[in-house]
Parts: sequence; structure tokens; C-alpha cells
Amino acid sequence: MKVLICASGNADTLSPFVKEQAESLKELDVEIDYFLIRGKGIWGYLKKIPAFRNMVDKGNYSLVHAHYGLSGLFATFQRRIPVIITFHGSDIEKLFNRFFSFLASRLSQKNIFVHPNQPLKLKLTKDSTIIPCGIDLKTFTPIDKKCARNKLGWELDKKYILFSSHFHNPVKNINLAFDAIKMTNQNIELIELKNLTKKEVALRMNAVDLLLVTSTSETGPLVVKEAMACNCPIVSTDVGNVKRIIQNTQLCFVTNHTPRELSKKIISILQTNGRSNGKNLVTPFGLNKTGKQLKQIYNEFQ
Repeated sequence: MKVLICASGNADTLSPFVKEQAESLKELDVEIDYFLIRGKGIWGYLKKIPAFRNMVDKGNYSLVHAHYGLSGLFATFQRRIPVIITFHGSDIEKLFNRFFSFLASRLSQKNIFVHPNQPLKLKLTKDSTIIPCGIDLKTFTPIDKKCARNKLGWELDKKYILFSSHFHNPVKNINLAFDAIKMTNQNIELIELKNLTKKEVALRMNAVDLLLVTSTSETGPLVVKEAMACNCPIVSTDVGNVKRIIQNTQLCFVTNHTPRELSKKIISILQTNGRSNGKNLVTPFGLNKTGKQLKQIYNEFQ
């Protein structure tokens, strides 16, 4: 089986979770090629259609698997082979993007969502499948906190909290994070997730005291499952499906969007100085399992 992965290439690289998912399929004897759409706006995408069609015509592919709604709509501009689309969240939550996702979902042969609420937002009645983004459980695995801090050159007795993204992403609500930390009245350094490899992220998840999520809008988020895989404690606002993911996980809490409630949970975790049992609970989200689910869908079009 040979599959063409179609996604935006405007960031000069493929999204890490898309790349990881595709690479995991190679271990299941699926041959993977990539078509990255490098073009700004609708017109930029349209100009790439001839090159895409040419690749499809010459590639002897079984199907196209597109990621995100706009790339999925782009992929349907050829009708030679089936198109499967995975919708990730931002392509549905934002109204402008939702329009293109709505059209794409009607033209594709199969739709995959990472959250069960997403098909409803597209008013989708035809068959769809829920496959959450998988985690690289080999990279995201627990190691001793002291060992992780020594590798990073961090102070052993200092308090460190990992923020769920870079500080300038407005959806992540950095001001709420700073306000909550200030209310703890403790000397805490907030670590930014920015320009890091997956291995560097995993090392920091093992070195910090907890992950802090203060987002106003999320689908997953994947960073929560990755932190759980490292047994990293979590404090999160009630956003996306975080509550469902971390339920019954020790030292993982969901609160409302107030600094006071967030600070209470932060203090609670810092006082215990413990680790969670998240690794045992996220095994079903491993890349090997999501890869098998995808291949099963691919086989429908053989």
C-alpha cells in the first residue's frame, strides 16, 4: 500500500504529530510520500494544484491522506484516488477555517477527527471516525527528575513549571498563567515551550514540577497526553477534552479559569513534590495503536 500525505508546508516543515503518525505507518508496511503545500492564502494553494495532480498521476498511490480542512479541500481537486481527511481542531474551531472544512468533509471519502465533538460542528451525518493524535511513548517516558535537571543544568531545589506552548500564542492565555503563579507567593520559573525537539520537550517534562495549561480553547491538547506519559503532574483549565483524558490520574487537576483556583492546585502539587501515574493511563494513545487504526481505514480503499 502506498499513501500520499498532503499537508501545509508553509512552516517549512511538517507538523511534528503529522510526521510522527505517518512515520509510524511505515512500520506497518505502508509506503509514505509527502506533498507539502507551500503557498500563502487560497490563491497560493490553487497554484499548487497542477503539481499535486501530476504527483498523484505518476505515483501509483492507493489514496491521499490530508491533514487539516484546507489541505483536505485541496486534495479533493483530484478525483483519481480516494481522499481521507484528518481534522485537528483549529480547522473547525475558527469560523473562517470551518467553512473550508465543511466543504472538504462533503467531498472526501472518509473523515477522521481527533475529538468526538468535532463532527457535530461540521453538521456531518455521514460516517466518520475518531482517532486522537498518537504519542511517541518511546520518547515521552518517565526518567528521574534529578537526572533530568542535571542534564539541563537546572537548580535541583528550585520550582519549575512548564507552560503548554510559547508565550505569545493568545489562545494559550499566558497572562492567566502568570497571575496564578503570582498568587502562589513562591519563587517559580515558568518554562516556555518554544523551538524545541520532541526529545527536548520530554526532558523538560521530566524536569519540571508540573505542566500548566491555561488555554481558552483546545481540542486535545496533545501536550497533556505527552506530559502524562512522562508522569508529569498537570494543572489545567477545563478546556477541550482534558477532563476526560486526565480523569483518575494522580496529581492531575482540572479547574475553572480563575487564578485563585489554579494557584491552589499548583500549591497542592508543589507540596507533595510527587509524580503522577499518567504513563499507565496513556498507553492506548500510543503511535503504534493509532497507526493500526489508520491502516485499518486505509484497507477499506484497497
